[in-house]
Amino acid sequence: MPLTLPSEFVTALRTLLPVDVVFLGNEDRVRYGHDETEDLSYPPDVVVRPRTAVEVATVVKLCAQHSVPITPIGGRTGLSGGALCVQGGVGLALDRMDRIVLIDEQNLQVIVEPGVITQTLMDAAAAKGLFYACDPSSKGSCTLGGNIAENAGGPRAVKYGVTRDWVLNLEVVLPSGDVIWTGANTLKNSTGYDLTRLMVGSEGTLGIITKAVLRLIPLPKETRLMLVPFASAAKACEAVSAVFRAGITPSAMEFMERDAIVWTMRFTEGLPAQVSAEPGAYLLIEVDGNHTDVLMRDCETILGVLEAHECGEVLFAETTAEKDALWKLRRSVPVSVKAHSVYKEEDTVVPRFELPRLLAGVKAIGEAYGFSTVCYGHAGDGNLHVNIIKGELSDEFWEHTLPKAIREIFQLTVSLGGTLSGEHGIGLVQRAYMDIAFSPVQLNLMRALKSAFDPQGIMNPGKVLPQ
Repeated sequence: MPLTLPSEFVTALRTLLPVDVVFLGNEDRVRYGHDETEDLSYPPDVVVRPRTAVEVATVVKLCAQHSVPITPIGGRTGLSGGALCVQGGVGLALDRMDRIVLIDEQNLQVIVEPGVITQTLMDAAAAKGLFYACDPSSKGSCTLGGNIAENAGGPRAVKYGVTRDWVLNLEVVLPSGDVIWTGANTLKNSTGYDLTRLMVGSEGTLGIITKAVLRLIPLPKETRLMLVPFASAAKACEAVSAVFRAGITPSAMEFMERDAIVWTMRFTEGLPAQVSAEPGAYLLIEVDGNHTDVLMRDCETILGVLEAHECGEVLFAETTAEKDALWKLRRSVPVSVKAHSVYKEEDTVVPRFELPRLLAGVKAIGEAYGFSTVCYGHAGDGNLHVNIIKGELSDEFWEHTLPKAIREIFQLTVSLGGTLSGEHGIGLVQRAYMDIAFSPVQLNLMRALKSAFDPQGIMNPGKVLPQ
């Protein structure tokens, strides 16, 4: 893999940064050239692993001076290709910036660097009786910087919101190399344009996050967790909105269809003995809070709704070990699908009442085109992960025919009041479909924003906005 960077740029990098920050070897470039998006690989020309915001700003200024593309890289767990260096240049790996700077127990806030693993923050907060509720399935390896860049969600977003709802303020290096704070460390802020919320979900196309101030809450004292089988996936989906209409907001409500369970049983050890491949689908439902009597009443209400939708025998997790086993079942589904075959994952989201129609439509499109799908996701907020399995499909079909089917899936999703991504972002692989969700006027507004922040177009080029 020959380098395509100007020699003076590489010399300047090595001169201005510590010797152990710049990596030009093929092994490092390949390592940071992929995430979890299909089997795609785009090695950068050079990997830079800074330790401070000053070093980040130094790199960005050099890139601006030499018109070199720069792509921020987090935990490389993304599923939309957001961290892929599609135009080469600098792969800016932020994994060394991994400090929890301060947990402010008085104001229920935390200051973190972007390389902090999500689970690390959750554990550190829990040790002080506090709760950071954003917990993507990859929480043990994904980073907070990536979560913020993609506006990640996770199972508990249904009650507690997505990453955006937890971000108060951000330190950002702009494409010019200037460093700014986007807002204030306050719960309310009506001062000027909301640059903080603009940065969240911008996928590294407007700037690079080097610190974040996040909100915390007291840790809920108790949880109740149940695994609920249904004879059909349609009945499981129908039950979802009915639970909310009954006045209950679970802290998590996850959907897994039969094939997701079958594959997970095949590739995962230590699952509960009661889990089988016989039901058409499962719902995993959690409620949390501080009062046992309230949780029990909530569970009774939920059970009444589920029985009205023809559920099977409900499995209640009584101990911490049993709860961990059920969550292992759900969190192992994506890994099991990936172990089975190359696949494309579409991150569709609709109003939750439309979930049965979305699932039925996805299956009908798959049947018409001749491919199979494995579906699961965060049913409580209408977020269905549609995994299209390559299996024995030809490369020709995969590259040229399948995009037409995916376009139909997204058109269906938008027609039901939904949109293209609930939590994975657009990145590289979904940007060709942005015209389904947005008009030319809307897309041009986004292009104008991008140009205002990044007039040279060096910041994570080739992402989000269609050509």
